[in-house]
Amino acid sequence: MTRQIRLRRWLPVVGTSAGLLAWSNLVVPALSLTPGVRTGANLAAAVALVAAARAGGLSWTELGLGRRTWRAGIRWGGAALAAITAGYGVLLAVPALRPLLVDPRVEGTAAGQLAVRALLLIPLGTVVPEEVAFRGVLLALTSRLLAPGRALALTSAVFGLWHLASARLPPVAEGFPLLGIASVAAVVAVTAAGGWVFGWLRQRSGSLLAPIGAHLGSNGLGLLAAWVATGRA
Repeated sequence: MTRQIRLRRWLPVVGTSAGLLAWSNLVVPALSLTPGVRTGANLAAAVALVAAARAGGLSWTELGLGRRTWRAGIRWGGAALAAITAGYGVLLAVPALRPLLVDPRVEGTAAGQLAVRALLLIPLGTVVPEEVAFRGVLLALTSRLLAPGRALALTSAVFGLWHLASARLPPVAEGFPLLGIASVAAVVAVTAAGGWVFGWLRQRSGSLLAPIGAHLGSNGLGLLAAWVATGRA
């Protein structure tokens, strides 16, 4: 009976993780949505997830959305955003480091299109839904069962797997399956590491605003920095 109770307690974590991975790696790629529609779909999914979590008994504080933690979240998120901004600034300012930011995918992108991606699609379609899902709902569910460090490790691993479908194989991987597998594994590892940092900020501040600030800096400013570096190259 005790074992059955323990397994039952894990069902929300397992079910949420499976649902998130299916959404990112199966549902969204199969629908082939336009960026704007995909943004709306991700936002709607995040709202539905929060509603389900609240119905399941999670409090706003557990989800990182409690009002008492807003100041700490803004403070930690602002510090993370400033640090990331400074890091990209150094990479752009040093010619020897600038090639690290070059991304052929942004070459020729108009400034208006870039602004829409950096200021609208990334914040609303990527950052907010991912932070709500992973550092909000999933971390809250996992923290009820595991110590903070283990909960952070588990949610970070799931976050890495969330990016499987978006991991693009480099052209040189054609005909070299092991190289392709290594490339995908590297994407999963890097995003899992990023998820760990975002999760640490969430635990340290108690607020989702902290990882949202860091995530915005990493993705939004990263896109702008890549555009500048690619244009100069």
